[in-house]
Amino acid sequence: MQMNSNKMRRELETRLAGDDRVFSYDREKEQMRIESKHTGKGITVSLSGVVAKWHIVKEKAIEEIVYYVEEGLRAMGETLQLTDHEKRIFPVIRSTSFPKEAEEGISFLYDNHTAETRIYYAFDMGKTYRLIDSRIIEKEGWDPSRIKEIALFNVRSLSTPLKEDQVTGNIFYFLNTNDGYDASRILNKGFLNEMENRISGTMVLAVPHQDVLIIGDIRNDRGYDVLAQMTMSFFAGGHVPITALSFLYDDGELEPIFILGKNK
Repeated sequence: MQMNSNKMRRELETRLAGDDRVFSYDREKEQMRIESKHTGKGITVSLSGVVAKWHIVKEKAIEEIVYYVEEGLRAMGETLQLTDHEKRIFPVIRSTSFPKEAEEGISFLYDNHTAETRIYYAFDMGKTYRLIDSRIIEKEGWDPSRIKEIALFNVRSLSTPLKEDQVTGNIFYFLNTNDGYDASRILNKGFLNEMENRISGTMVLAVPHQDVLIIGDIRNDRGYDVLAQMTMSFFAGGHVPITALSFLYDDGELEPIFILGKNK
């Protein structure tokens, strides 16, 4: 079976059909929008991205995007309350190309992180989360700095289970709990400093998508090539891609690096 954007659009319309749903399609951008009649809010899906992923993981790509849209629309219909729910506020990492505001022109709360990444702030709603925007902050009467402080405190409370793999004399650690905040652990300075003390080579980090954090103990040039290939593979297959670049970690600072021809 061949898959293209038109076929994917029809497939998603079938699976996401409902009396409350309105579909629209931007043929030029190959984007499909699913809106709720009740809330007037919706989600825009890049069909070319879903098709590309379908060619790798087939049915799983469709199941993932259907789940993402269903949960996203459900969350948009719920009332969000920060007060008395502080433990549900977390930071999330996004690429610098991610929108700074919602489609209604409401600004998200965010901070610059590195040249490749930005920190947004989210309210956990169980199976999904909503990014906190200026409308929510104004409604709750909160100081944005309080939200940021709570989010960074909460990310430090998340567990950091690691899987370890050795390749060509280098050690790679993977954090992949699928709680939506794996990449966010890159903001846990205490955890990163513990790993720095554990590593004997060069410490390199990668957050190719939101559901994985890779930490490399790079002990030879081949390790950089392995990390670059690994990161690109994760980036291409991720539900919420962030960056295919890696970061050197030195004395608490992250520096993006472009790995090319390290292995001479």
